[in-house]
Amino acid sequence: MAIVELVMPKLGESIMEATILKWLKNPGDAVALDETVLEIATDKVDSEVPSTAAGIIDEILYSVNDIVPIGAVIARIRTEAASTTAPPPAISPTVQTVKAEPAKEITSPYNHQETKPITIGSSRFYSPLVLNIAASEGISMSELENLPGTGNEGRVTKKDILHYVSTRKQPSSQPSKEMIVPVQKIQPETQSNHSLPVSYTGNVEIVEMDRMRKLIADHMVRSKQTSPHVTSFTEADVTNLVLWREKVKKDFEKREGTKITYTPLFIEAIVRCIKKFPLINCSLDGNNIVIKKDINIGMATALPSGNLIVPVIRNADQFNMVGLAKQVNQLADAARQGKLRPDDTQNGTFTLTNVGTFGSLMGTPIINQPQVAILAVGAIKKRPVVIETPAGDSIAIRHMMYLSMSYDHRIVDGSLGATFLTAVAKELESFDPERPL
Repeated sequence: MAIVELVMPKLGESIMEATILKWLKNPGDAVALDETVLEIATDKVDSEVPSTAAGIIDEILYSVNDIVPIGAVIARIRTEAASTTAPPPAISPTVQTVKAEPAKEITSPYNHQETKPITIGSSRFYSPLVLNIAASEGISMSELENLPGTGNEGRVTKKDILHYVSTRKQPSSQPSKEMIVPVQKIQPETQSNHSLPVSYTGNVEIVEMDRMRKLIADHMVRSKQTSPHVTSFTEADVTNLVLWREKVKKDFEKREGTKITYTPLFIEAIVRCIKKFPLINCSLDGNNIVIKKDINIGMATALPSGNLIVPVIRNADQFNMVGLAKQVNQLADAARQGKLRPDDTQNGTFTLTNVGTFGSLMGTPIINQPQVAILAVGAIKKRPVVIETPAGDSIAIRHMMYLSMSYDHRIVDGSLGATFLTAVAKELESFDPERPL
């Protein structure tokens, strides 16, 4: 007999942890090589974890909804292979959690401060996960000191602190001073979620956010706190582009087996302008500006649930129009069907969002961190427009579209932001209506 450890796999460059959604196998169940053992979720996509060996599930170390660091052992599989050494001693989920949690010390893209020590004056050990929960819930160190722990040597486990959080949130007729003080210490991004109980009047329905919506909410709040947002606006006459697409879309679909939407046309224009203004395609690391040589365009995609995800077209400048159209459609379909891979949402350098899909004329998008800019295109509408010609001015019905771009004012000044946005508009306006398919 031999014991094989199943670990939480690496799911992308910036993904440090994953949440267990569902175990498909229980202790004692047989499992084949590469057979799915559990379903997990990250802040980007849902995924499946296959078995790395054939055998019997010997032990499961984490429960559903547990947040597990990448690389942590999540289960053990007993195989038939002979082993010259005794199998490793069983480790309880609590102890395993404590050993795996140091992965949480990896620096977040939103915060480049050095990780603080994980001990306090009394030398009592607290894992990074416990400290993170305490900070987000406004629990002071004095409260942690008095919190009984069920872990090894009396350590406070995740289960202990979550139980404490749930009990301290229950309304009390005489709240103690200990329960009032932490509320005053809550960080700005969590204060609204941990305010005093609110009573609702009238006919209301309370619906808890699903997991993805909570992650989106946190991502948006962090972006606003990280980057000073500035938004510039312009409009473009996209008549030539609209007429060309209408003329070729049937032949394009028949020849290529995929539809041509406006998105690849917008991405093509953005890519050309990024090459002219490379500072738009960067990120900020402390006081260093990291200019990205790869042009990876994220495209915000609405899901059937109403949530939003941003799959990424890597090296978008290497594709022609046919290639871009196929990439856009493949990623959009995979997103709506829940079949995106973890890497499909990683390493974006610039994001496009089409608010016009839902009828909006324009929007003020929030930057997708750690990028420094995001461009929104609005609905294309026919409007009477003044046309200037050498023979004089005239009024004509044209297809017009508003564009807006939010950018990080720490790096991108108004002159660069407005110039880049205007350049994209001019690229769209100068589209060749006789362009060959």
